[in-house]
This record gives sequence, C-alpha cells and structure tokens, in this order.
Amino acid sequence: MVKAVRIHEAGGPEVMKYEDVDIGDPAAGEIKIKNSFIGLNYIDTYHRSGLYPVPLPATLGLEGAGVVTAVGDGVTEFKVGDRVCYGAGPLGAYAEERLIPWDRVVKLPDSISEETAAAMMLQGMTVEYLIRRTYQVQEGDTVLFHAAAGGVGLLACQWLKQLGATVIGTVGSEAKAELAKAHGADHIIYYNEEDVATKVKDITDGKGVPVVYDGVGASTFDGSLDSLAPRGMMVSYGNASGPVPPFDAGILAAKGSLFFTRPTLMTYVASRADLVTSTNSLFEAIEKGLEVNVMQNYALSDIQQAHIDLESRKTTGSTVIIP
Repeated sequence: MVKAVRIHEAGGPEVMKYEDVDIGDPAAGEIKIKNSFIGLNYIDTYHRSGLYPVPLPATLGLEGAGVVTAVGDGVTEFKVGDRVCYGAGPLGAYAEERLIPWDRVVKLPDSISEETAAAMMLQGMTVEYLIRRTYQVQEGDTVLFHAAAGGVGLLACQWLKQLGATVIGTVGSEAKAELAKAHGADHIIYYNEEDVATKVKDITDGKGVPVVYDGVGASTFDGSLDSLAPRGMMVSYGNASGPVPPFDAGILAAKGSLFFTRPTLMTYVASRADLVTSTNSLFEAIEKGLEVNVMQNYALSDIQQAHIDLESRKTTGSTVIIP
C-alpha cells in the first residue's frame, strides 16, 4: 500500500482525500515509478472541481519525477534505477508510487534534478507548444502573455527572450511585476488596474500584437482580442478566472479577421514522437539558461492547502509536492 490523494466526487479542495491505495505491479507496457517530487498545476484544480470531468474515483496529478522501481513485460526503453519524468498524464501523479505507460515517460538528463523536472515538465512543455507550434514566435515579434509571474509565465518570458521576442506581461501586483521583469518581461501591465488593450496599443504604437497567450480566461478575454493586430491569433489555453463564455464568431471578423484557438498540451504531445520532440526542446532551452523557479513546496498530505493557495493566486513560479 502507498499513500495517494484521490477524489471520489468533484468539488472544492476538501474533496481530496489522503488515503492508502494498492497499485500492484506494472502490466505489459507499463513501468512503476517512485515519485521523488510531484508537480502542482492549475489543470489539477479543473480535474478536482469537475470543470474537466474525470472518471471517479481518481488519483489526481499529471506531472512528476522519480526513479523506476519495476518494469512490465515488453518494456525495453527503461530499467530499474532510471531517473525519469513525465508531464502530460495520464492522471495518477499525486501518489508515493504510480504505474504509467512507458511511452508517456522520458529519461531525465543528469544535469537536471528531479525537483526541477517535477516543477517544469507540464509547464515547460506547455510553453514549448504555445510559442513554437501553436503560433511560432519569430525574432522581433512583440507578444502579450497573461499571468506572467505564474509558473508558465516565468518560463515563457525567459524562452521568448531566447527567441528574440519583446514580451508584454500582465500581473496582479508590484511583487509579481518585479518577478516577471527579472525573468525577461520588457513591459508590465497591471490587469486589475489598467486597461490591457489600451496599454498594449500604447506600447506597440497602435499596431497591436500578433499573438496573445491567455491562460486566465473569462476576465481577460475581451482585452485579449482588442490587443491583437489584424489577423492576430488569440491563444486561449486556460481558465484561471473561469471559462470563456460562448461568443459570436463574427466578433473575430469585426475585430480584424482574427484567429482563435483553444489548444491543449495533451493534443500536442499525444504521440510518442511529439512528446520526445517537446521534451528535447525543453531540455535544450534549460541548457541555454532557462531557469525553473520552485517558489513553494507542500507535503502530499497538505494538498488541500496547496490547492487553496494556488486558486487564490498566492503562489508564484512553480510549486512541487513532496510525497
């Protein structure tokens, strides 16, 4: 038996239960991992709340890093003792040990710690597909990235600077502004105090930006669209303030023949080849100086408090859970 955090119904942080589970031995094509660290991500709150429904009961969590303790039949890519990491599911990371299909896991380079890996995989691969494949940012582009002091935001600011982009970041406080600027944001907008679109137009001499990356959702939707240049792309990849409500697609035409997309990491790394490409790109960015900031850690038994702090925007950077 191992300790794990499971939900038996959707709801608030209180529905998460720290309990004993029997995970058994790996089946064919699976490996068993003893988690050293587990990543905390906003999508975890969507699975918990029911916004993204999952079969129940469920062990939450998509991301972690640790050591292989057993391999199932047919697995040749991994052996007991390998340091590994994963960041795109399937669910089950909130546990001392877990089973997972081998093709959802990659080996961890010697230069990267397990704590860093658990803090960066989901967020880092998210940044990779957003800025390299959803809209391929080019040197000289000016982009708007919401929640620039969050885990995804801090990685994005740095990676965008590696690509030669100018970064406009939105934040909610002076402390978060300083953090975003320290990680590469060129311009800061306080989304609670300033009109985002007006500020973006001021910064870009009225042109707007070719792409907006919006993980906030409902509260920033209108400002994001109004910040775009004609034929710009609105990339809506999260719902921190609630989901974007239904809208008339004609608004995209009226505001300048805009593009709107709602991508997910799971689609962009669905194949083994895409997963490996994404992680290799992330590891390369780390080697070039991309820093992963683990700003908070919680014990697995304190997972309820971790979700409360995450949803109340008390956290910055990345957060890890210690089994």
